[in-house]
Order: sequence, then structure tokens, then C-alpha cells
Amino acid sequence: MSTSKLPPLTSSELANLWMTYQEKTMISRFLEYCLEGKEDHKELFELYYSRSLNITEQIKEILENEGAVIPLGFTKNDVNLGVPKLFDSMFEIMYVRLMSQIETGLFALHSTMSYREDIRSFFVNATAEAQQIYNQSTQILLETGVIAKPPYVSMPKEVRFVHEQNYIGGLSWLSEKRSLNTIEVSLIQHAVDTNLVGMQLMIGFAQAASNKEAQQHFVNGMKLSKKIETELGDILRHSYIEPPATHAGKATSSTISPFSDKLMMYNTSLLSTFGLGSNALGGAFSLRSDLPLKMLQLAKDIYFFAKEGGKVMIQNGWLEEPPQIEDRNQLTKK
Repeated sequence: MSTSKLPPLTSSELANLWMTYQEKTMISRFLEYCLEGKEDHKELFELYYSRSLNITEQIKEILENEGAVIPLGFTKNDVNLGVPKLFDSMFEIMYVRLMSQIETGLFALHSTMSYREDIRSFFVNATAEAQQIYNQSTQILLETGVIAKPPYVSMPKEVRFVHEQNYIGGLSWLSEKRSLNTIEVSLIQHAVDTNLVGMQLMIGFAQAASNKEAQQHFVNGMKLSKKIETELGDILRHSYIEPPATHAGKATSSTISPFSDKLMMYNTSLLSTFGLGSNALGGAFSLRSDLPLKMLQLAKDIYFFAKEGGKVMIQNGWLEEPPQIEDRNQLTKK
């Protein structure tokens, strides 16, 4: 790709390409593990893998043309093939679905932060590819009965407006909480669904981690996912809605890791960031006043969990530093 007529990358474009390279090299290593001995639904994993490799190659070309160093990301040293499976085959599809959810949101956001035409097109295409992977993985899980759909409701027959102030009540334990509306149910259901996957991922990572600090972090992540799933599930049950559950998609009993501790910590960090965003979205669109408070409390727990994870990564030299803005404060001291 020639950049002779293109303006330089902006700081946001550089940052988003750098983050995408980290995520895509990580998911490529995970998919290499999944593809080993894969028989069921192999086409999905091959498609996701080839597209992930293609995206990283495109980023390499862009950065090389800009004279920028290629990030390290995650290499063949971060995956250990030929070991017993850490997760069952259904979980691998659930993981692909979750990661494609994250990518769809991230790449769409990155496209709105891009100014150069080729970078905008790059992220628009990446978003469309992530959505296709999400659609295919979701369809497989629905056909196999692994995931449950949100509850059905009666279709509204008339337009209604809120006139009672107690519609947004719920902060006081004395106040009667109204039933959840469909917007609130959808956001809570999504949070419970993703934390069920996250909990199994943390169980597998905790079993296999070799670094004791990383292992404890994964145990803490397992407990946090369970807490979120339980507390939000109770809110659904209060409105006589059964929270999502699955009979499949589990960690195995293996204690031999197919991944480096560095990769597992980064993956956990990425999910924590996604969880913070989801909780913020859930709180912002919830009109019953107890729900934003609950989302805020859980977001605080996720934030401190992510912060502790960052400390573990720094202590072990696993946190690759993003491109930096020149420190102008240092210039004034010269």
C-alpha cells in the first residue's frame, strides 16, 4: 500500500491499530489451540483464524509504511500445542462468540475515531467480519441448544408515556420496585450471559496458570464473574424472569496450559475492559434508579480487579507499552 498521498496517522488511528494488533495476535494464538484436532464446526474457526491473520498483516503493512515499529503482540511462544484440551468444544464456540461481540463493538468505535480514508475502511471491514463470525457462532449455539434466548414478551398495542415519578424509584428498600422494562432486561441478560462464559474461562485459566499471582488473579476473576451473574440474575428473578443458563461450555479438568500466563492475563484484561463498558451502558440506559447503583457497584469491583491485573502484568514484564505522546513536561525541564 502506497502512502505517498496519504496524511500521517493520527494518534487515535495509531492507538487503535496498535490495540487491534494486540487483540488479533492474541485471538490467533487461541484459535491455533482450538483448531488442533478440531472436527466439529472447523470451518468457523478456520474462517476466524484466516481473517485474524489477514488483519494483522494489514496492520503490519500500514505501520511499516509509516516507519513505525511493529508491536510484539502474541507469538508462537504464547501457545503450547499438543497438550490436553483446557475447554470443551462447545465452550470454544461460546468463546468465539464472546470475542466477536467484543470486536464488533471495538472496531465500530475505532472506525468513528479514524480520519484517514483507508483506516476508516479498514475498521468498517473488520467490523463487518466480526459481525459475520458472531452471527455464525450464535446460530451454531442456538441450533445445538447451548444458549438460551431472552424471554418473549407480549407485543405493545399502544404508545404510552410515563406519568408517575415512582417509575424511576427503587433506591429505598421500602419503595416498591416496578417490573423491569425490556431495555433493562436485555442489558442485564447480556451481562449475565457474558459472565457465564467469563467464569468458565477464569476456571480454566486458574487451573492451568503457572505463575501464582496470575493464578490467584484468575481465581478472583472466577469469583467476580459468579458474583455478577448471581446478583444480576436475582434482579431478573425478582421480575419472574429466569436468567440465562447453559448445560454445556465448560472448562475441563486439565491443569496443563495451552497458553502463556502473559496471554491469559491479557485476555482477562480485555474482558475486564469489556465488562466495564457493558456495566456503564447498562447503568446509563436503566430508568429504575436501583439498577444504575447496582451497575456502579459492580463496575467498581471490575475496575479494581482490572487494576490488580495490571499490577501483575507489570511485575512480570507482560504489559507491552502503547505508543507514547512525547512528554512535553520533560522538554520544559531541559
